[in-house]
Amino acid sequence: MLTVGDKFPTFEVTATVALDPHKAFETITEKSYAGKWKVYFFWPKDFTFVCPTEIAAFGELNKEFAARGAQVLGGSIDSEYVHLAWRENHPALKNLPFPMLSDIKRELAGQLGILEKNAGVCLRATFIVDPENTIRFASANDLSVGRNPQEVLRVLDALQTGGLTPCNWQKGQETLKV
Repeated sequence: MLTVGDKFPTFEVTATVALDPHKAFETITEKSYAGKWKVYFFWPKDFTFVCPTEIAAFGELNKEFAARGAQVLGGSIDSEYVHLAWRENHPALKNLPFPMLSDIKRELAGQLGILEKNAGVCLRATFIVDPENTIRFASANDLSVGRNPQEVLRVLDALQTGGLTPCNWQKGQETLKV
């Protein structure tokens, strides 16, 4: 799995960005949000049980991420059409404010090293990537364990201080002085 200090790979995928069939899809690359922090998170597959809880939670925090100059991007190995169908049929996903990346060929997940060895689906992986496309945070959970988007936001805040932050540091608190 790629980790802190690695460059986020180059990629080109189709993303589901809206419910309107005429505006539903968009091509996204690693250059699509130049100059911004990016929060990429991946889930195993659509129409499952843990995944929508995480996706909806990231959606609820999207304004918080945006206020920090960060773009949230979620993705899985499902097609853009499956993403669209899931959004149309799951109440918590209808109004998602961020793109759902379709990595149907598993190229991005393969480059990131986040494919689960037996199931061939994405691990619950999260990457915070700085404006220079360098990975500054990387984590992966087992398929059965949901992650905490609030903690991802806290880590983004800590990274953006440019300083040293102690355990359980929260935005607005002092950083460590050396």
